[in-house]
Formats: sequence, C-alpha cells, structure tokens
Amino acid sequence: MLPFTTAETFNPERLWDWMETYELETGGRVLALAHNGNVSNGLMFPVETNPETGEPLTEDYAERRAKWEPMYEITQIKGDGETHPFLSPNDEFADYETWDKSNLGPTLKEDWMLQYEYAREALKNGLKLEAQLGTNPYKFGVVGSTDSHTALATAEEDNFFGKHSGVEPEPGRWQHVVGEFDALRILGWEMAASGYAAVWAQDNTREAIFDAMERKEVYGTTGSRIAVRFFGGWDFTEADARSRLPAEIGYEKGVPMGGDLADATQGADAPTFLVAALKDPFSGNLDRVQIVKGWLNSSGETEERVYDVAWSGDREPDADGNLPTVGNTVDVATGTFTNSIGSPERITVWKDPDFDPSMSAFYYARVLEIPTPRWTIYDAVRFGDELPAEVPTSTQERAYTSPIWYTSGG
Repeated sequence: MLPFTTAETFNPERLWDWMETYELETGGRVLALAHNGNVSNGLMFPVETNPETGEPLTEDYAERRAKWEPMYEITQIKGDGETHPFLSPNDEFADYETWDKSNLGPTLKEDWMLQYEYAREALKNGLKLEAQLGTNPYKFGVVGSTDSHTALATAEEDNFFGKHSGVEPEPGRWQHVVGEFDALRILGWEMAASGYAAVWAQDNTREAIFDAMERKEVYGTTGSRIAVRFFGGWDFTEADARSRLPAEIGYEKGVPMGGDLADATQGADAPTFLVAALKDPFSGNLDRVQIVKGWLNSSGETEERVYDVAWSGDREPDADGNLPTVGNTVDVATGTFTNSIGSPERITVWKDPDFDPSMSAFYYARVLEIPTPRWTIYDAVRFGDELPAEVPTSTQERAYTSPIWYTSGG
C-alpha cells in the first residue's frame, strides 16, 4: 500500500480510513499517536467541531479516534504537553518546559487555543464529550518521545544531541536558531531534552509491546528512566505498599494504568490506588509522587486537583495542604548535583478523599525527581558559554502514567 500523507489531506478521519483499509487488506495491525499538541494552535483536541471540516463532532468521530489513536505524546523536544499554567493555575509544577508558541505558521499563540492543546485538559474534555456523544474520544494513554531528527536516543540532559544536526553539542548552541517562522524565532536553549516512552509488556516481543500500547499500559518520562507502577481498585490497603512486588498485588486486586475501574466491590466507598516509583540509578532521587484527578461535576463542568501522595524526607504539608519544596543541590558553576536529598523509591496506597460515585473521573500519577542540571548547564561547563538570565539552569525530570478511568453508572 502507498503511504498516506498530508499531501492527500490534513483531515485525520481520512487517515483513519486508510488505517482501516490497511488492516483489512494486509491482516496487519496499526495505531497512530499524535504529537506536539502544545504547538497546534488549538487544533489537536477539538470539542465542538472538526477543525478540518467545520462539522459538529459525532459519535462516529469519537469512536474512531478512540480506536485508532489510543496513545498521545505528552512530552517531547518541542516542550511539555501535560498542562499549562493558564489551564492549571493551582498546579505549582504546571509550568514545565512550556512552549506557548506555534510552529504552524505566522499566527502567534492566543490563550483560547491552550485548552485544545494539552493532555490534561483533553482528558477532562473527554469526560464531557463522553456524556454528550456516548464515547470518550480522548481516552488515551501517554508516552514521551524525542521528535529529534538525529536517529539518536539522547534525551538525557548530559547527553543531549538536540533536534537536528544544526544543534548538536558545540559552543554557543544555546543561541542557535532551531526554527524561524515569520516573526517567530525559536532558539536552541528552548529545546527540551525529552522524552522517552515506557511500555509494560508481558514479553519483550513486537506482539506483546503492541498489545500493551493498544491497552494503554504505557507511560512517558522527560528523559530519565524512572520506573513507575500505577494500579487502581477498590480494596488496596496500606499493607499492599509494603510489597517488594507491587505489580503482583496490583494485577490481583486492581487494573493497571490505561484501565477502567470496575464497579465498586461490596462496601467500598471510594477507589484506592497503588503507586510505586523507583529512581533512575543514573539520575536524581525522587522528590514526590502525585496523583492528578480530573472529573465531571454535577453541573457538567470539568474540574481538576493534584494530590501529593508520597514524598521524600520529613516534610509536612502546611495549613493549606502545600508540601515544602525538596531543595536544590545543583552547582551551576560545575554542572553537578548531589543525591543528598530525595529518596530512591516511593510506594504508597492512596484513597480518593473527595470521591463522588455520581461523577465520572480519571486519575494518573506524576512522579517528580529532585532538581538536576539542565542540558544548557552541561553545555556551559563544557564549552565555557555564558548564559543569559532567561536560560534555565536546572530541571525536575518527571514521569507521567496513563490514566485510570472511573465512569459513573458503569
């Protein structure tokens, strides 16, 4: 079969037609995942009309998008796509490697576009669309990827080779022009050293990995190899967090990331979640583990909240529930850090304290490392670059799991 490209059309529905034909004619299997919603100028996650046709979204559109696009790229070299501080003003970690620009032409970013570009907002809007159309088109798992054009897997901060051969490591890389679109100029330092896709497969085979991607048992990281397990159920207990094999208990008592919570077991008043995170042995210790919840309230509007569920050290939340920062050991002059803060692993069981069985919801885990040097500092130390104040010197690498969904009424 001939490849299907944007030379034919920009309408993704025609791509889905091609994918369906491919499976029918070849007996093969295929899936697609979109990337870079954060630079789509509001095109990635429509909620009313198809941007390509102008026609209202339909149940057929929702069903086909959910079928053919089971994953989404939540983080990559052109910025992080989880959320934006404009959309999540109460999330202190929302402003991470933010690219609120566009590379789709001369149109500059406007605030109204953001709600149709970021993963968390899409997951929330998916709940609303499910109530309207009967199917959630944005019931996707998440992965990270690089979007680099180098054929190199180099997303670690100290081994970052940039987007293409013009921005490989060399003196002054931070100020090289990565892209220029009319009045919009993107400089080298704005590249994010991100990210990686993680898959929990039953075997290390193509078939098993593809199966795992289809069932959304995947997660993404911003470049470090954090290991994360995330399970939801109705009867996890604190004792389950003491297991050295959390997945064994997780599969026995619940569903993994990417899954759906079944009906509550007898007597259960709220879902429980088992989350376990293990640091990358070559990166920073763990700062904290969070669970992000989004839900559809009784008025049909969406809400969100971020819960700190496990953290390092003896920190205690303040009166408003805010956890103090973990600190920062980065030495900018030498491009080094120490793992004298943070923890090598965190595991806990968390029960939703605000659960309402009448409201559909999703939950996903976000794991944060302690601050470590950003790639720009490694470059500065190697090449003697002097960086201006706007260039970040440290980063908090993170992992995002695919959500677990609860659907009101079954």
